[in-house]
Amino acid sequence: MTSWQDMHITVAGLGVSGVSAARALAGLGARITVVDGGDSEALRERAVSLEETEGIAVRLGDADTLPEGTGLVVTSPGWKPTSPLFAAAAEAGVDVVGDVEIAWRLRGPDAAPWLAVTGTNGKTTTTQMLASILRAAGLRTAAVGNIGTPIVDVVLSEEPYDVLAVELSSYQLHWAPSLRAHSAAVLNLAPDHLDWHGSMEAYAADKGRIYEGNRIACVYNVADKATEDLVREADVEEGCRAVGFTLGTPGPSQLGVVDGILVDRAFVENRQKNAQELAEVGDVNPPAPHNIANALAAAALARAFGVPATAVRDGLRAFTPDAHRIAHVADVDGVAYIDDSKATNTHAAEASLAAYESIVWIAGGLAKGATFDELVTKSAKRLKGVVLIGADRGLIRDALARHAPEVPVVDLDRTDTGAMPAAVREAQRLAAAGDTVLLAPACASMDMFANYNQRGDAFADAVRGLAAAGA
Repeated sequence: MTSWQDMHITVAGLGVSGVSAARALAGLGARITVVDGGDSEALRERAVSLEETEGIAVRLGDADTLPEGTGLVVTSPGWKPTSPLFAAAAEAGVDVVGDVEIAWRLRGPDAAPWLAVTGTNGKTTTTQMLASILRAAGLRTAAVGNIGTPIVDVVLSEEPYDVLAVELSSYQLHWAPSLRAHSAAVLNLAPDHLDWHGSMEAYAADKGRIYEGNRIACVYNVADKATEDLVREADVEEGCRAVGFTLGTPGPSQLGVVDGILVDRAFVENRQKNAQELAEVGDVNPPAPHNIANALAAAALARAFGVPATAVRDGLRAFTPDAHRIAHVADVDGVAYIDDSKATNTHAAEASLAAYESIVWIAGGLAKGATFDELVTKSAKRLKGVVLIGADRGLIRDALARHAPEVPVVDLDRTDTGAMPAAVREAQRLAAAGDTVLLAPACASMDMFANYNQRGDAFADAVRGLAAAGA
């Protein structure tokens, strides 16, 4: 770590990860300049704090110019590779890395191994499940990376860990060339963030970086061939195994489901013949198909680390998912109301819709360039009705007209704060006992709400209002 002494490092971004990296590197003797294109009051207050308490220079309002003397650029995850600052760094022969790369370089000689998780959807839930299973095995762990405490802070903390459950986004993987996990999983791949990566191929390649140098297991989704292809392309350590997870009966070197039981045929003696029971489907909360897949991926990583089967069961039972992830809000007149506001893209919405048989679907928002024909085609047989809200609802309406013209559609032409209660009332009108009203927007929320959490809260409040009115 002494090599950081007096190195001039430019940190791009004054967000949580940027501040964490700046403080950590300054504490190791580096000379830090933080740059950010914004100049808000909140940023100015943060800048004053860093300058006065840490001696860190901050430049606001100019994120394009490379500070003179820079020897390394540390970027926050969201900064695009095409940013002018990085072009200037490349011209000057200066490397650009992310906070995950810095955390990896800062690990001590006895550092905890990383069990890493990525994928288009399900990363956070799977990482939290994994941490719960590891804790059930009596291991000191934390869920870090793209969630929770900044990973640089965890690596440098005095608290000893046995193993870390690390969620990694495609952005973070792009800027982490040295990362070498103990074992890693890619849950699924679907088009997302293509404006950042430039193409589906580049997006997939960045996801696949998580497998590079794996020592024990590369965990992939049997139902998503693209994840297996990434394993085949990865340069791993000798002896590292490919381990699949499936919602069907597992083959050798796979985890899967048999008669409602999660079973392991990868980490057992004589995996050609033997299988180890891990947990029941009912131990997974909620037991929706995509969440069972998440649980199997978490179990595979934990088993790769040597966790016993009983800890998988106990960890899954102890796990409680974050809000707005296929969360049951209430039953009103025999209709179940489910909040999956976190389903902000078509891939996530498809998984959510697949969990129920007769659905009144509330959807819409900012499409982020997505198309909806495939989603509607796959889900049409489950739709009893649809209520559309948000700026890009017309894209979903047109897809429904093409592929599910028999499904009743209510198009709410409003984006004000009363739109969600109105949507819930319309969904109630379309639903009957035994149906599910599902908020799975397949779109981002920022046209109407601050974030998906606020959107989910608005849905839950409206549903509780229905329940109170009927009491």
